[in-house]
Amino acid sequence: MPLPRFIAVIDIGKTNAKVVLIDAHTKQQLAARSTPNSVRQDGPYPHADVERLWAFILESLSALQVEHGVDGISITTHGATAALLAADQLALPVLDYEFAGPASSAAAYGAVRPDFAETLSPSLPNGLNIGAQLFWQRQAFAAEFATVTAILTYPQYWAWRLTGVMASEVTSLGCHSDLWAPEQGDFSSLVTSQGWRALFPAVRPAASVLGPIKGEIASTTGLRAETPVTCGIHDSNASLLPHLGAHAEPFTILSTGTWAIAMTVGGDTSQLDPARDSLANVDAHGRPVPTARFMGGREFDMLAPGAVTPSDADVDAVITGDIQALPSFMPGVGPFPSHVGCWTGDADALSPGQRTAAVSLYLALVTQACLGLCGLGQQIIIEGPLARNGLFAATLAALTGVPVLASGDATGTSLGASMLFGGTAGKPSGVPVAPLDHKGLPAYAARWASRLG
Repeated sequence: MPLPRFIAVIDIGKTNAKVVLIDAHTKQQLAARSTPNSVRQDGPYPHADVERLWAFILESLSALQVEHGVDGISITTHGATAALLAADQLALPVLDYEFAGPASSAAAYGAVRPDFAETLSPSLPNGLNIGAQLFWQRQAFAAEFATVTAILTYPQYWAWRLTGVMASEVTSLGCHSDLWAPEQGDFSSLVTSQGWRALFPAVRPAASVLGPIKGEIASTTGLRAETPVTCGIHDSNASLLPHLGAHAEPFTILSTGTWAIAMTVGGDTSQLDPARDSLANVDAHGRPVPTARFMGGREFDMLAPGAVTPSDADVDAVITGDIQALPSFMPGVGPFPSHVGCWTGDADALSPGQRTAAVSLYLALVTQACLGLCGLGQQIIIEGPLARNGLFAATLAALTGVPVLASGDATGTSLGASMLFGGTAGKPSGVPVAPLDHKGLPAYAARWASRLG
């Protein structure tokens, strides 16, 4: 199949959903549409508003077809999400992984979930392990769960809606789900012991074309009936895809958005700590990638709502004044899951610039802690919103002592997903970051670490 030129990428993040049009020849974004990814609070539990998202997707595809033409569709979504189908309908709403419901069956689930050595998937709060979601849903909604005929991870749910073809895929199955054994390249013992194996469709590569769009979608959107759709990929792995084979290993990609996710390609999984939110993701080729993460984007928005670019004086005031944020403001996740987030002083007394500086330093320090778990590559490439935070990047460069590149490409996830159709991205570009030059930073970082015990 010739490489489609204009590729519409359906990119559903935890906070926002987008449909982005990528020119596969130039690797440039031509157009994008976005909508908040709102969570519905009605029904049996908080859940994804899939019908609103579906309407948004169809409207966006139609508009992009009129403006530029669409030659192919690729899909990427956040992880920790699955759709339970009863024939061609949802048996239960698509659960929001931040809902605490699955915690009510945590003890029983803990007795059956596989060891970390098998899955490289830590026990996480709420519904962040898909296995915990499924276990709880079967207990709490036994009648509805009994009707389930298929379980689809989230990118593949949207691929099915577009094509009518069901598939499983390793990057979503391998995303701290408890459902996959990365070293064996197969479903985990949990899937077998719980009788779920027959509910998962056959595993297909992320880059495989599941089929053309359904006829009614072609009629609704104006797209050609033969428009191909890929199987789809987990969003962090989409960000990783353009870099595979492009750098000397080991190297670290820091993919940022709601989450800040550090992935060290060619790294060692032996330092992963299941109690500190470190794990192995599985890349598009099925290989384990040591990973550590925290909700960096969520914490930045929470702690610095009036963010501005801090001045040198703001940075100096924070460092010399020993103004520190200590983790974790999102309980249960990140490298300090049990530590309760707090400030060392009165955060409300800070100017917007000082507060932004303090939060940027905080994020760099937590990222450094993550790199102690997943391994520090020979260089770090930052993608997503934090690549535009100069103080964060400069502090990370100073703390780690390795080259840091800030990607100027705001579409790393979408570009990676578009590459599922083939082609290469060329060597991913990034702007070298000069390390923060402040003599007080080492002592500031040492005091931060000492306060965590």
